[in-house]
Amino acid sequence: MCGTCGCGEGETRIEGAGLHPRAGHEHAVLTAHAHPHAPEQGRRLAVEQDILARNDRYAAENRRWLEDRGVFCVNLVSSPGAGKTRLLEQTIAALRERVPMAVIEGDQHTNLDAERIRASGVRAVQINTGRGCHLDAHMVGHALERLRPFEDGLLLIENVGNLVCPAAFDLGEAHKVVILSVTEGEDKPLKYPDMFHAASLMLLNKIDLLPHVEFDVDRCIGYARRVNPTLGVMQVSAASGEGLAAWTDWLLAGLAAVRARRERDIERLRRRIAELEARLAGQA
Repeated sequence: MCGTCGCGEGETRIEGAGLHPRAGHEHAVLTAHAHPHAPEQGRRLAVEQDILARNDRYAAENRRWLEDRGVFCVNLVSSPGAGKTRLLEQTIAALRERVPMAVIEGDQHTNLDAERIRASGVRAVQINTGRGCHLDAHMVGHALERLRPFEDGLLLIENVGNLVCPAAFDLGEAHKVVILSVTEGEDKPLKYPDMFHAASLMLLNKIDLLPHVEFDVDRCIGYARRVNPTLGVMQVSAASGEGLAAWTDWLLAGLAAVRARRERDIERLRRRIAELEARLAGQA
């Protein structure tokens, strides 16, 4: 995990500006990863467990913030070059007139992807991680402060291209969606099982290239389901548009479920307030 991956301490930037802690928010620098140099495996394990425990606390805070506002958040993960950004652009083109949308972009350097997303017509914040190999919940929490996604909308997070460390870090999302390109090889789910186990859905991307590459779709899906028997699978092409309707329908269904849950919570709160008001009126 990140105990030995070389993530850079204090290098995270959001839109070119340094991170600033929330009020009452301890600034535990998760990007530093407190890399141990002692050889003891037990010490390294303890550090990694502490990192993940702190991350999970921030993730829970992000999740509550998103759920309270009816935001359906998806964390897109893949290796570099799998087509995440192009898929995002096509997703935005299909949905921006139907639902409010916002994007958090994660890369080690540059604002190129955020600029592409803004050109698609939605708000985007870029997180640059320096030598860091993934986003964490603390970074995303600060990005949310700047981005302020619309209520009852979609938040799409494009994680740093990496099939290893992002699997371990909850960002507060509703689902991880792993994108695998047919140009990568069908054995990726077996080589990087943690990522495919953590994901709810696999998008098999660039299927328009299948006639030109050696890729066994059935074998790849079989490997993925061996790792995660409940993993959903969709075959898509950001270039041709094939399969994108099923993907956008999946997003809309997730958003509808979040909205419905929020409405139920609001209605329960209204009933509780009415009960308390009636009780107070009876005591007057």
